[in-house]
Amino acid sequence: MKKKNTKILLVDDEPDILEIVGYNLSQEGYQISTATNGKEAIAIAKKELPDLIIMDVMMPEMDGMEACENIRKIPELSNVIITFLTARSEDYSQVAGFDAGADDYITKPIKPKLLVSKVKALLRRLKEKEQNSETLNVGGIEINREEYKIVKDNIEIALPRKEFELFYLLASKPGKVFKRDEILDKVWGNEVVVGGRTIDVHIRKLREKIGEELFKTIKGVGYKFEV
Repeated sequence: MKKKNTKILLVDDEPDILEIVGYNLSQEGYQISTATNGKEAIAIAKKELPDLIIMDVMMPEMDGMEACENIRKIPELSNVIITFLTARSEDYSQVAGFDAGADDYITKPIKPKLLVSKVKALLRRLKEKEQNSETLNVGGIEINREEYKIVKDNIEIALPRKEFELFYLLASKPGKVFKRDEILDKVWGNEVVVGGRTIDVHIRKLREKIGEELFKTIKGVGYKFEV
C-alpha cells in the first residue's frame, strides 16, 4: 500500500488537532480529509472511502462512538481501520470504544512522531488483512484468489492471471473508484511498462468473458472504476 494512495480521515471538533495531526500525516505522504463531527464523518467516509479513520470521542452532532457503530454497518467501509484519538483515558471509555467497533484507542496528548508510528502500524495491519483475504463473495459471485477461480451459479469462469487480478482488485473495494495509475501499480507493479490502454483492453476482455450482465451485477453492488 503506497502512501500516496492511502487515505486518512481525521475527525475532531478542535481545529488545532485537525491542523497539527493533519500536517504531520500529510508530511508522510498520506491523503488527508477532515470532519468536525460524527455525522459529517459518516458522509465524508462514504464519499472518500478512507483506509483509516482517526476519530475523537466527544463531538457535537454525533459523538465518535455512535459514528463508529454506524460506519461499521456500511458495507463499502467494512475494511476501514478505525482508531479513536481522545482525551478520554478511562478504562470504561476504552472498552466502549472497542465495543463500538474500533481497532485501536489512542489517548491524548500524544507526540506527533509517536502518532505517526501508530498510524503506520495500523496501516500495516490493514495491508496484512487484505493479503490474507483469499476469497471474496459478492452478489452471488465467489472469487477465490488462491486458486485464481471465479464461480457464478456453480459455473466456473476461467480468466488469465492479469485479468483475474484486475477483476479481484475491482471486487475488493466496494464503491471505490480506481484510477489508472493505481490499477497499474496494484496489478502490474514494476513488472513491465504498460500504458493506460492496457487497462481498457483488459476491461473489454473481462466484459466479453464474464458477460455484460455479470459485470453489471458487480457494478450494481457498488463497484466502480475510472479508466
